[in-house]
Amino acid sequence: MCLSIPSQVVEVHEDNTVTVDTMGVKRRVSCHLLMDELVVGEYVLIHIGFVMSKIDDKDAQESLEMYQFIMDESGPLPI
Repeated sequence: MCLSIPSQVVEVHEDNTVTVDTMGVKRRVSCHLLMDELVVGEYVLIHIGFVMSKIDDKDAQESLEMYQFIMDESGPLPI
C-alpha cells in the first residue's frame, strides 16, 4: 500500500514537469502520465517522481491536516 501526501504545484515548466511543494519540501516532478494541464496552486498526488492525479483543494487540505497531526503526535523519530 502506498500513501501519497498532497503536493501543491508552485511552478509549471515547458518540458512537461512541475515544481511542487510537499509540506515545505520542493522538488521537480514529471507530468508525462497526466492528461490534464496543471496550473500553479493546484494539488496533485505523486508516485516515484510522476504526477498521478489531481486532488481537489478541500481533500488536499484535510489530508495535509491529518499528516500534520500525525507528525505532531508522534514526536521525534528515534535515531
